[in-house]
Amino acid sequence: MKNRINNLLQNKNNILSIYFTAGYPGLNDTMNIIEQLEELGADLLEIGIPFSDPVADGPTIQHSNTVAIENGMTVKLLFEQLKDVRKAVDIPLIMMSSFNPIIQYGFEDFCKKCKEIDVDGLIIPDLPVEEYIDNYKSIVEANGLRNIILVTPASTDQRIRLVDENTDGFIYMVSSSSTTGENKNFTSDFEAFAKRLEAMNLKNPLITGFGIKDKTSFNQVCKYSKGGIIGSAFVKAIAETPDVSKNVKKFMKQFN
Repeated sequence: MKNRINNLLQNKNNILSIYFTAGYPGLNDTMNIIEQLEELGADLLEIGIPFSDPVADGPTIQHSNTVAIENGMTVKLLFEQLKDVRKAVDIPLIMMSSFNPIIQYGFEDFCKKCKEIDVDGLIIPDLPVEEYIDNYKSIVEANGLRNIILVTPASTDQRIRLVDENTDGFIYMVSSSSTTGENKNFTSDFEAFAKRLEAMNLKNPLITGFGIKDKTSFNQVCKYSKGGIIGSAFVKAIAETPDVSKNVKKFMKQFN
């Protein structure tokens, strides 16, 4: 069963995916940011569910999680904010969350709610692929969702092939082993890993995240993968001034 993610992957290269934390910088900024990002050229959005101990995130996204929680953002409230999202935007939407908030909500209930509001996929960085296959894959697929799994330079070839076999969408290629926004050796780390994956002839396309902060680094990863994901740089940019809409426009201008 195809969904918007598959359609996008079939029809576009240089896919620009943007991550932001729901409820940041303001509790009610979520829908405004989503609508603006589609209007300004984003191809795919990752909506982050705030958690007190986010996985693999650097200080910028950690801070956004803390502020969003203090603002009052919860999974339940986020679903309420997104209930009419498909009246406003058409691009693929992915919910990105640590495993804990999803389990607290109830995994099957979470997936059913995603299907109800017409979200397209999930990214759960701390859900091991083996546990996903054994316990959760059938629930995800029953609700028409795509589960996007991360691979890193530390992943074994065996694990990467297991991810590839159990993916119907794209593989999230982590550009290096550093936390988000922190890689000081982006070019060399990324290119070495990209060439390793290229030689494996995987069936699913790659979209690269971690360390991509602007048009230049986005163009760089698109030489080796289907697109790039910008997270920390965008999250930092939207809080530069109190005018969130102005901040989004300023950041996205470089891609137009």
